[in-house]
Amino acid sequence: MNNLSACGGRVLLSLLFIMAGFNKIIGYSGTAAYMESQGVPGILLPLVILAELGGGLLILVGFKTRIIAFLLAGFCVLTAFIFHSNFAEQSEITAFLKNMALAGGFLMLLAHGAGHWSLDEKLSSTRTESH
Repeated sequence: MNNLSACGGRVLLSLLFIMAGFNKIIGYSGTAAYMESQGVPGILLPLVILAELGGGLLILVGFKTRIIAFLLAGFCVLTAFIFHSNFAEQSEITAFLKNMALAGGFLMLLAHGAGHWSLDEKLSSTRTESH
């Protein structure tokens, strides 16, 4: 059950980021304009896409999971404060808390790793067997 839970958790966390990154590519100019309206230079959008799409894919397969989880946890906290700090709006409070919950999920990955069904585990086993 632990293997299934760890893999399922990675899949669920990663899907949000993979889809968000993909949608930012499709709606590139609109996303850049929204970022700029929030005081974030639109020129940073490729880095955002890399973080979301690239980080999401790496979490999905469980590669360099602890490092990527640490970075995505920080990304979630940062974006919560930049884009969802209008606490007068209930939807913004919900989005802020969603980002914080995602950060919590990534911190759990940081603490416990990707689990047995991951590239991290496969590569670790391969290195152990070759020594």
